[in-house]
Amino acid sequence: MERGTSTYRAAVALLLGGLLITGCGASGDGARSSADRGVAGNGGPAGGKQPPAPGQPAPGQREGAAVEERDEAGQESAAPDYLSTFALDVDTASYGYARRTLGDGQLPDAGTVRPEEFVNSFRQGYEQPEGNGFSVHVDGARPGAGASDWSLMRVGLATRAEAKTGERPPAALTFVVDISGSMAEPGRLDLAKTSLGILADELRDDDSVSLVTFSDEAETQLPMTRLQNNRTRIRDAIDEMEPTDSTNVEAGVEQGYEEAVNGHREGANNRVVLLSDALANTGETQADAILERIGDARKEYGITLFGVGVGSDYGDELMERLTNKGDGNTTYISDEEQARKVFVDQLPAHVELRARDAKAQVEFDRKNVKQFKLIGYENRKVADDDFRDDSVDGGEVGPGHTVTALYAVRLREGASGHVATATVRWLDPKTRKAHEERGSVETGAIDGRLWDGAGARLQVTAVAAYFADTLRGGDLPGTPSLGELASRARKLASSTEDSSVGKLATAIEQADRIRNGTGEEPSGSSGEGELG
Repeated sequence: MERGTSTYRAAVALLLGGLLITGCGASGDGARSSADRGVAGNGGPAGGKQPPAPGQPAPGQREGAAVEERDEAGQESAAPDYLSTFALDVDTASYGYARRTLGDGQLPDAGTVRPEEFVNSFRQGYEQPEGNGFSVHVDGARPGAGASDWSLMRVGLATRAEAKTGERPPAALTFVVDISGSMAEPGRLDLAKTSLGILADELRDDDSVSLVTFSDEAETQLPMTRLQNNRTRIRDAIDEMEPTDSTNVEAGVEQGYEEAVNGHREGANNRVVLLSDALANTGETQADAILERIGDARKEYGITLFGVGVGSDYGDELMERLTNKGDGNTTYISDEEQARKVFVDQLPAHVELRARDAKAQVEFDRKNVKQFKLIGYENRKVADDDFRDDSVDGGEVGPGHTVTALYAVRLREGASGHVATATVRWLDPKTRKAHEERGSVETGAIDGRLWDGAGARLQVTAVAAYFADTLRGGDLPGTPSLGELASRARKLASSTEDSSVGKLATAIEQADRIRNGTGEEPSGSSGEGELG
């Protein structure tokens, strides 16, 4: 372990040219079926790049730009893009932070609104697979309201839940806690301490934890320690944390990974958990420079990063980029109810992994699809040719997680038959063997009426997506007004008996009041930023 430690202490802070996840538009012609291009089912071919399709447009062509083969002057035009590829994302912090901001009487900054994190904050009810892979579910409906030739198409992926907490491997968790001056605000360090206290009570005797704190410098408060016979010692270390000085996220993350490497346990789920408002103002403040120092730990030891955001002022972009590059995910908590949900109810999904480097590719049928648009996932897009390149980073998914991607799809006049095939590819966390699973959808399955005939969970998904898109100034076809969205959410909360949908309705109502200048509700409303 000394070799690993010295590697991080000696690492040079280099700003990388970009994230490991490539951000570019999909770039295939979609004319050939998945079977024609050699797409395998579960246990399909591992490694190697997917060959480009004939007539493929240049990289970077706008996704969904389904240009007709001849333009208005009758001249031949470039083949349109009929592939959409992205890394899976189970983050929910964007929705949790938006609710906190709206509760404080302000609209969230458009740059912090990621529709996929709004959508993935709600239960979907997908059937789970029998094994350790994914189930694939594709459906949709027409929103109407001036968008008669458009449908919303939902691609849903689900992993099998863990039957019992005791069945998971032991966990080795390194907590990296921000104790800077900004964390003194109520709902920050006090909530982090409460969260860790809850977790200390819930972890098993064979689990281990270590504790690193950081302000202008980082310090190890507790080396990797088994829970058995040490719960009082662990609680004392948590209780002794007090806010001080500035925020050096770089020092905290680097020290945290050194501790995680030193305390690495073979056969355990090794993870770094960063609790912070992510308002870095000392040391390296860029995610790329910080994550350069921990790349070896991620690749060599399989240590992943879970980010827990707190605070009314929150460095959303930095936290999200850190966890994306650290093969992890983010959530946001603003009260003890959310903390308990994250650290107790969903602990197995945060600690254990079902899939590494998971990616999805949706191939649309050009005979029936005129245009499509993936709602969100802008910073999770992957080049189409990299779908089967297993060296290209994807997303990490735990047990019992669902991942939903929503598309706006414009069908051609008289369309009938196949619309799209969705394929998910992932690596087994232990063997690194590649697997694939797929599902497809026909026109009849996305042709019903969204608000009058579709299932309640699809309607909730649509409300969440439309709400997010409205907050960031988008123009999705068929978008209802905020007032109508709030009314629909209220009805759905009643029909599903789901309090989380009721809290969504409250958030939409708050946004509507703030936009119209008709008054604000006081902050402090409770609710979860993440749902299982």
